[in-house]
Amino acid sequence: MRPHQSWIGRLVVLASAVALCLPVAAADHKELKAFPPAKEGMKRLVIVLPHKERGEEDAFKVEIVAGKTMLTDGVNRMRLGTAIEARPLKGWGYTYYDVTGSGHAMSTMMAPPPGTPKVKRFVAGTSLTIRYNSRLPIVVYAPPEYELRYRIWKAPQRFETVNNG
Repeated sequence: MRPHQSWIGRLVVLASAVALCLPVAAADHKELKAFPPAKEGMKRLVIVLPHKERGEEDAFKVEIVAGKTMLTDGVNRMRLGTAIEARPLKGWGYTYYDVTGSGHAMSTMMAPPPGTPKVKRFVAGTSLTIRYNSRLPIVVYAPPEYELRYRIWKAPQRFETVNNG
């Protein structure tokens, strides 16, 4: 058996790849100390993005959404009356985000069939899409019962052409 085919060799390669892909732990980010702790009745949620080179970051956006897991009827579409708003961090030139608005859930009004079981679902407010910046953490202040989710969007390299005839 060749050395590169051994399971130990594969395990080492896999562990190295995973270690390189993991983002820096939020508590260890050097720029996090600029952001204040959460005010009473709120919590601070931090996203640390994987490193990308400056020119490479232009092709990416980050969508952040705050919400909570709720018991729903499984039929109606629900959303919270909240939004994520950008705020300047005075004296630093950084941006942080606040979850604002009413935490009340809104729902469509379809009647579920009798006996339909309740379902736990993540119910979110209005999401916010921001530019990708791996040099700074994304800091969001939210009520304690909220969780923060995000996804990274990548644009294709090719632009489409508009042909007005």
